[in-house]
Amino acid sequence: QVQLVESGGGLVQPGGSLRLSCAASGFTFGSYGMGWFRQAPGKERVFVAAISWIANTYYADSVKGRFTISRDNAKNTVYLEMDSLKPDDTAVYYCATRSRNSTVGYSHPGGYAYWGQGTQVTVSS
Repeated sequence: QVQLVESGGGLVQPGGSLRLSCAASGFTFGSYGMGWFRQAPGKERVFVAAISWIANTYYADSVKGRFTISRDNAKNTVYLEMDSLKPDDTAVYYCATRSRNSTVGYSHPGGYAYWGQGTQVTVSS
C-alpha cells in the first residue's frame, strides 16, 4: 500500500534552516507529482510547495525564495529545503501524492490522494 513517511522536522531558531524528507513507497514514485502542505494549530492545512512528475515546481507566495522543493526518483524521496525560517513557518508539515489524472491545481488539497503523518517544525528563539 502507499506509504509516505516524513522526517527532518525539529526546533530551529529564526533565520535557520531545515531540510524535510518524505520517503515514498507502494507506488511508481517517478510518475506522480508530490506536494508539501502545512497546518498550524487552530488553522487550516495550506499549500507550501509542489513538484510535478517532470519536476516543474510551484510555491506558495509566503515561502517563495526561501523554500526549495526537489525530488530524487532513484530514492523515491521528495525534499523540502527551508531557509530563512520565520516563527510563522511553525506548523506540522505533510507530504502528499497527487491523484492520478487530477485536474485540480497543485495548491489545492483535493488534488492529492495520499498523505503522510506529518513532521513538526517549530521556529522559535
